[in-house]
Amino acid sequence: MGKTSFIILLILFNVIFVAFLAAIIIFIREYRIKKKRHLAQIHTIDQTHKKELLETQIEIQTATMKHIGREIHDNVGQKLTLASLYIQQLIFENKTPQINTTIDGINNIINESLQELRQLSKSLTDDYIASNDINKLLEQECQKTQAITKCTIAFLNRTQIDLESYHIKSVLYRITQEFLQNSMKHAHCKTIRVLLDSTPHAIILRLEDDGIGFDIDAQKSNGIGLQNIKKRAELIGGTLTLESIEKVGTTLILKIPL
Repeated sequence: MGKTSFIILLILFNVIFVAFLAAIIIFIREYRIKKKRHLAQIHTIDQTHKKELLETQIEIQTATMKHIGREIHDNVGQKLTLASLYIQQLIFENKTPQINTTIDGINNIINESLQELRQLSKSLTDDYIASNDINKLLEQECQKTQAITKCTIAFLNRTQIDLESYHIKSVLYRITQEFLQNSMKHAHCKTIRVLLDSTPHAIILRLEDDGIGFDIDAQKSNGIGLQNIKKRAELIGGTLTLESIEKVGTTLILKIPL
């Protein structure tokens, strides 16, 4: 009888021990699952917060550009128009041919500046982006930039892209502007190419120049232009690929999922 009791106690002990181990394993498993969910929630909140910050930044930038556009149109543009009228009056009143020729030349410069300011004013407002398709926006930006630089700027679109999203159009347009400005200022390039293409699942913007290139790692830390491009791409879930080779040039590819 004593031996039987001992065996029963041993079996009970083993059962309890196994149950205890199983409970520990289940507890650890549940803890890991809850921890994983918690980290996923934190990551989601963090990503949402970052996106909200980016959206706020873009909204502030857009509002600022819109304000600048209106100021150019309402203030600077009006003053140049008034200056042009004064000069035309001088041409009418002055009888000296040489002076009239000089004044006429100044007047032409003012009129050209007025035209460029009007184009700049339009490009800085929301209505300009909202009322034009992306192909036309990029083509006109290339043409406008071509007019003020010796660099050859080529726009290529392999398909007509109809975008209803203002945000995507705005990001594509502003990134192109940023790349064109950076290439003209720093790359010392002869050619800039802007290629817009699409697949059934994505829009692809390819920007490239044949300039001097730069150190990408160095620019990541202090390059404001590159940071702006990256932030805009992140805002719409785009994938950004940047490659720069010394004495060969720089290529930027933006893929936006549809």
